[in-house]
Amino acid sequence: MSIAFSVENLYFKYPTSKTDIIKGISFDVQEGEIFGLLGPSGAGKSTTQKILIKLLEDYSGSIKYFGKDLKAIDKSFYEEIGVGFEMPVHFSKMTALENMKFFAGFYKNTANIQELMERVGLWEFKDVKVGEYSKGMKVRLNFVRAILNQPRVLFIDEVTNGLDPKNARTIKDMIAEYRANGGTVFLTTHLMNDVEQLCDRVAFCVNGNLQEISTPRDLKLKYGKREVKIEYRENGVTNNALFPLEKIGSNNDFQNIIKNKEIETIHSGETSLEDIFIIVTGVDIK
Repeated sequence: MSIAFSVENLYFKYPTSKTDIIKGISFDVQEGEIFGLLGPSGAGKSTTQKILIKLLEDYSGSIKYFGKDLKAIDKSFYEEIGVGFEMPVHFSKMTALENMKFFAGFYKNTANIQELMERVGLWEFKDVKVGEYSKGMKVRLNFVRAILNQPRVLFIDEVTNGLDPKNARTIKDMIAEYRANGGTVFLTTHLMNDVEQLCDRVAFCVNGNLQEISTPRDLKLKYGKREVKIEYRENGVTNNALFPLEKIGSNNDFQNIIKNKEIETIHSGETSLEDIFIIVTGVDIK
């Protein structure tokens, strides 16, 4: 498997800033994976994303895109990437279909607009001006625009923010299908459910530095408590019992409850990604 992006010792400072916003970060994004960049507001996530899509170029360090120096790649780069910013970008006085046809005109190859809009539940509203769309409709149309050119790499920011659970599930299913077909995704979000359901690996960005790069599973193992909690019924009352995970199979008290009690729930001491976010970044995302 190829490396989509290889970033080494990346630094960046805005012209109006006295200090670097990105402070020597290094990471790889593998082809065919969903890579999540997480962190509090102002940590450098959006700046990193803008650098990777060539909106910001005055950086130091090395960025390779499938082995090629990113700075040396011409405008053909934009044929290969799709971008969905957190704030939807549309022409409000044009209809949704007019918007999609306009954006499709920038690319050599595009997906079927009708199929995409049908998938996200917008085709029946294709002739409605985008200015009359709800926030959730604009978010869904923004995702269609991001994948309109059948990109090799997809950059998405808060892709389900403002969506109801059904529409959020549709978008996440489409992202998962895109990855299954070989697509690469660079995701930034504060929604830990999206991270847990989608990401193969995540990195935490804090004050321009990367604190952790790992899989969601390994992070939960690292920060979780190695214990098991059982809730069981006895004499009409719900009781709780807590056991260490080590050698639990030979724990007599645990075995007695499992064999003889009416079990209601069993939980491992798994720490949520939201809790891990707070531990790693020191910032509460609520």
